[in-house]
Amino acid sequence: MKRVQDYVRKLRELLGNRFVRVLLFVLIGVYCCFIMFSNVKPEKINIQLFQPSEQTIRATKTVEDTYKTEQEKDEATKQVSDVYTLKKEYAQNKVDLISSIFDSALEVKKEAEEPIGKSETGKPNPVTVEDQLALLKEKLTEDVSREIGDSVLSSLVNADEDELNITKDLTITAVNNVMSAKIAANDVENAKKRAEEELRYASISSELKSASVSLARNAIIQNYFFDRDKTEDQRRKAVETVEPVKILQGQIIVEEGQLVDREVYRQLELAGFLNNENTIYPFAGLFLLVFISLAGFYYYFYHSNNLEISKTNQMLIFALVFILSIGTMKIFSLLGDLKYGEIGYFFPAALAAMLLKILLNERFAAAIMIMLGAFGSIIFNADTPGNLNYTVGLYILFSGIAAIVIMSRKNFQMKILQAGLVSSVINIMLVFAITSITNGNYTKMEFMIYSLAAIVSALGSAVLTIGLLPFFEAGFGILSSIKLLELANPNHPLIRKILTEAPGTYHHSVMVANLAESACEAIGANGLLARVGCYYHDIGKTKRPHFFIENQMNSENPHDRLPPETSKNIIIAHAVDGAAMLRKHKFPQEIIDIAEQHHGTTLLKFFYHKALKEDESTLEETYRYPGPKSQSKEVAIIGIADSVEAAVRSMNHPTQEKIEALVRAIITDRLNDNQFDECNITMRELNVVREALCESLHGIFHSRIEYPEMNKTEQKVNV
Repeated sequence: MKRVQDYVRKLRELLGNRFVRVLLFVLIGVYCCFIMFSNVKPEKINIQLFQPSEQTIRATKTVEDTYKTEQEKDEATKQVSDVYTLKKEYAQNKVDLISSIFDSALEVKKEAEEPIGKSETGKPNPVTVEDQLALLKEKLTEDVSREIGDSVLSSLVNADEDELNITKDLTITAVNNVMSAKIAANDVENAKKRAEEELRYASISSELKSASVSLARNAIIQNYFFDRDKTEDQRRKAVETVEPVKILQGQIIVEEGQLVDREVYRQLELAGFLNNENTIYPFAGLFLLVFISLAGFYYYFYHSNNLEISKTNQMLIFALVFILSIGTMKIFSLLGDLKYGEIGYFFPAALAAMLLKILLNERFAAAIMIMLGAFGSIIFNADTPGNLNYTVGLYILFSGIAAIVIMSRKNFQMKILQAGLVSSVINIMLVFAITSITNGNYTKMEFMIYSLAAIVSALGSAVLTIGLLPFFEAGFGILSSIKLLELANPNHPLIRKILTEAPGTYHHSVMVANLAESACEAIGANGLLARVGCYYHDIGKTKRPHFFIENQMNSENPHDRLPPETSKNIIIAHAVDGAAMLRKHKFPQEIIDIAEQHHGTTLLKFFYHKALKEDESTLEETYRYPGPKSQSKEVAIIGIADSVEAAVRSMNHPTQEKIEALVRAIITDRLNDNQFDECNITMRELNVVREALCESLHGIFHSRIEYPEMNKTEQKVNV
């Protein structure tokens, strides 16, 4: 394991160079492209026209069959009949014209009854037919007169008024009846004959009947016309209703042994099977996907605010987990598909999520699952290169996200195997949710296979996580929650050492742990780290336990007989001795930092003032802890909780007001002493910490009820 740690340390040193970091991501990208090369490489197909196909060929993508679509559109256009429009106003116009002609003839008849002058004998001159005809023509237009003819007009002026009125009504009725119906261009003559038939048996003179028929025939014209605009509009609407004809992804184009006719050959060409040997698009797409994914992660790592050692650790862990997951995914895909299901559902999808959730955080875990879901949809498409297996891709993504959510709950943070069992139930629901959307028809065997796959995937992820976690923790010196719980075990040798050799310190450490954990959790810091760190923060006191007041048990205080400088050295030494003891037992650096930094560079005020009384030239710096100051929020909070617990414990009859004033004073004193300058705790967080500490202390040092009938001795015993 030491050799592994040496390798990791060397890698960290190399990754301090920007060029090496870029090179690492380039190598990961090359690795990904190599893994997925065969999954995007177009399949080589031997197809010959008018020869049986050697294999069943499915479309690798959805494409529109434009030729078939145009055929469908042409057919839809042909189904639309020509649109004709009936001009109803034509009938009214012709009726009005016939009425006007007869009215004009009647007016002429009335005017003919009046004398137009006297002859030489003194008698009125009669109005001749020629005069009436001329007068009627004057009332009509030249075009109308020419179309009707003099013979018809003469018949009108020769008739008497009553017969003329009857003829007018008959003619108008016949024209109106015929013109109200549709008269196409090729039906005009038939329409004229229908009008003629209506007038044939009219009870009028033959001369007027002939004139009436002539007028009716002249009035009958085409009134039903082809409407080009409406026809085109109907055809356009018909074309719009035609859905594009598509060759769907996964659709069988030709089955094995089927003759490849021209239609099949055309579809194969359209689907890209006849010209795909030299295409670079699949490889360009793969390169672009890998580049975007890894470039995004490199940008995040490069611009993160973490310390350099933390940044390189995260980068290495992420790279190793990602490479491991992609490699495992490829191995599973090479095993081939099952008879009753897909091998992809057996892949331990939650492995990467669990590892990164424990080793790093939820953000990295969720991000890697997005990448694995995308790449998994490519890798698990061995049967149809170029396709994306969305079902397995979604399964991998949601299975990993579910594991992250489960592992985020306190009940399962350290119980990986139990989390795996819960994940298996969720995986079963995921598998059937996804597959039901795509199919929904299962045999009993399929039900068993999918259920088995979901269970194997979840439990396999948990078992592999448990197996791999120690290697990552040891190799990278990571302090995981599981490691913290191991260190919190009361049977740990160093905890037992504190308990047996310095019981007062042990009790003090437990009390500080309770205070620090609640305060850390209140601001979102690592409460478990604070608790475990508190158990060991005063381990250095076991070297000289009786020089610390909590272990003196009513015995004489040895500091009363020592000069202040000696006392100062003994007190200050417990932080240095504690860090040295923890290093000797190979404790995580975070726990060592807590033991070393929890006092920061604070001043030992009691011994400093005692020294001043003996020597006024005593320097304040010589009575300060060597530090360093708190480098993290957890250490800063532990330092506050350590001082607060000791101060409140020494108070007589602590009340809520006294406790709040004391906590505020201790935080203000440390703030004024610049003890928080090197950690990123904010003023708002310090206020939250103060409130959390006061709340916890109120529960610990609550007011005791005094019973009047009890004497003081009984009270002491019972309290």
